[in-house]
Amino acid sequence: MKKSRIAISMLTTLPFTVFAAQHQHDHISVDYSGKPATPVTAAHNAEVAKGLNFNDKTAFDRFSRNQIAEFDQVTADILRAEFSFISEQLPDSVNPSLYRQAQLNMVPNGLYKVTDGIYQIRGTDLSNMTLIRGETGWIVYDVLLTKEAAEQSLKFAFEHLPEGNNLPIVAMIYSHSHADHFGGARGVQNLYPDVKVYGSNNITAEIVDENVLAGNAMSRRASYQYGVTLGKNNHGIIDAALAKGLSKGEITYVKPDYEINQQGPWETLVIDGLEMVFMDVSGTEAASEMVTYIPSKKALSSAELTYDGMHNIYTLRGAKVRDALKWSKNINQMISSFGQDVEVLFASHSAPVWGNEQVNTYLKMQRDNYGLVHNQSLRLANQGVVLQDIGDAIMNTIPQEVKQTWYTTGYHGTYSHNAKAVYNMYLGYFDMNPANLNPLPTKKESLKFVEYMGGANKVVEKAQADFNQGDYRFVATVLNKVVMAEPSHQQARDLLADAYEQLGYQAEGAGWRNIYLTGAQELRVGIQPGAPKSASADVLGEMDVATLFDFLAVKVDSIAAAKLGNVSLNVVTKTKQGDVETTIFVELSHGNLNNIVVDSPQPADATLTIAKTDMVKMLLGKTSLKQLLQQGKANMTGDKQAFGKIASTLVQFNDQFEIVPLN
Repeated sequence: MKKSRIAISMLTTLPFTVFAAQHQHDHISVDYSGKPATPVTAAHNAEVAKGLNFNDKTAFDRFSRNQIAEFDQVTADILRAEFSFISEQLPDSVNPSLYRQAQLNMVPNGLYKVTDGIYQIRGTDLSNMTLIRGETGWIVYDVLLTKEAAEQSLKFAFEHLPEGNNLPIVAMIYSHSHADHFGGARGVQNLYPDVKVYGSNNITAEIVDENVLAGNAMSRRASYQYGVTLGKNNHGIIDAALAKGLSKGEITYVKPDYEINQQGPWETLVIDGLEMVFMDVSGTEAASEMVTYIPSKKALSSAELTYDGMHNIYTLRGAKVRDALKWSKNINQMISSFGQDVEVLFASHSAPVWGNEQVNTYLKMQRDNYGLVHNQSLRLANQGVVLQDIGDAIMNTIPQEVKQTWYTTGYHGTYSHNAKAVYNMYLGYFDMNPANLNPLPTKKESLKFVEYMGGANKVVEKAQADFNQGDYRFVATVLNKVVMAEPSHQQARDLLADAYEQLGYQAEGAGWRNIYLTGAQELRVGIQPGAPKSASADVLGEMDVATLFDFLAVKVDSIAAAKLGNVSLNVVTKTKQGDVETTIFVELSHGNLNNIVVDSPQPADATLTIAKTDMVKMLLGKTSLKQLLQQGKANMTGDKQAFGKIASTLVQFNDQFEIVPLN
């Protein structure tokens, strides 16, 4: 049995996985409920509803098609029960387009047939689990977020599959490097210890490394984007855009036996007698990702390049900007390579699309939507439209046919923040207006704004009038200055929270809604339990040593470190068999911690020889260097204080830092 496992409590390629792994309770610790929608918001949402084609039930038909078995109560309770409040009635407190997505994502409820020999479990997690029949058993394609969801989903599937119920799972495949597609791996392996594991190119490195350096900030921000502390009701979370939400339990990872596409963008493998063609699309929705075509079944898996909605080019929690042009071009390549023959498209989220014409129509619309985001954002930028304005401006460039298509609508990504992402990718944050080149820090700027505007009370008075007129966007902008300048001004805090709440109720994007509502909540009752923690022995244990020291370098207090002068250290890690695994030369110089992989120890103040697992335990405070030396688990020559000097400069991050000003 493979020994590598990540119980991901720090992973930031998909930070909301932290919430499923660590926080079994989504409720907040105070008696908190949102206010009703104002008449302005109710009227706004009613007007939005008038422009929506609710008569188009095509997606609902697809989502319910070919159901083989409906979930029993135990399986349904994994996720669906928490959203039982979703109904046919449109509430005033939810954008009607987003509520329609919430209704659509309530449809998946069991085992479904995709085509002959391919089945999906949909509705137990944020993602789908796909079962593909091979010669001697089953291939499971994407394994959900948690071990518990994977085990229960498989149990349910094998009770109801119309074929091969007594066959084992012989292989599992991860389509990409986000945890809702590999987190249930241990659940599969526990049931089928001999399963062979396949993953997209460079998946393990991307899972462990991507965005870890900004992990603390990203995790705190993610608690806003995914509304971790909000209730599940019409004043809180109503949907996760890609599906209903996240399963609860342990997120695990089994390293692949084989990573696909290492030699190039195309690779064909025969897995359990089934020919599968893999196309590398890394750098689109995920840093490591692939799509898969099964010629004998004329079935194409698009991984997460498509779902019923528009995806993020920029993730609001914070992440490296994705390449919208590459995304569009990769979908175009899928059409060119498989479009002539494909008869069914299935994906990691949402329901399949059946029929050659329908698949091509769906793919072309998705392709063109991401192409529009890229090309029109740059057209506007080349005409002088600046970062702050481009989110509104791009809405005037999207053709009505695209706007009115349900499956390109911005429930996860929005045109606004995706356009800003494209701008930032090419031109950065600065719009070249000299006034924006070097503004005052936010606190000082807010104090001057409030002074210029005649004081906090006068600003609040004017803001109240604008609030009554429904001008929530500007009310939020101006009152943020007041609350930043005078955090204890309760009237300003209350009115700012009210403005955020109404903006949340009007938002079409699920992330936008959650951010606004979480901001309102924290203004009213402070930071609530639920924000993820950012240290994990499991994840640190999966880092290579150089990346681990890159992470430590981010935690160095440079002023304190500079006072120590130059400190150098060789760190030699060894395997359980005693063989040298890696040698790193670490140097604290001018307040900065540097490291480089070397062939052999360099001239240094000291050399530390240690197993990497013990080094991780030491860095997390679970043991000390003194104890390891006494136990013979580590050896140190030279200056025995060298490592301690470096460690003394490391700070502990505040994982509940202020986002909205606190009282």
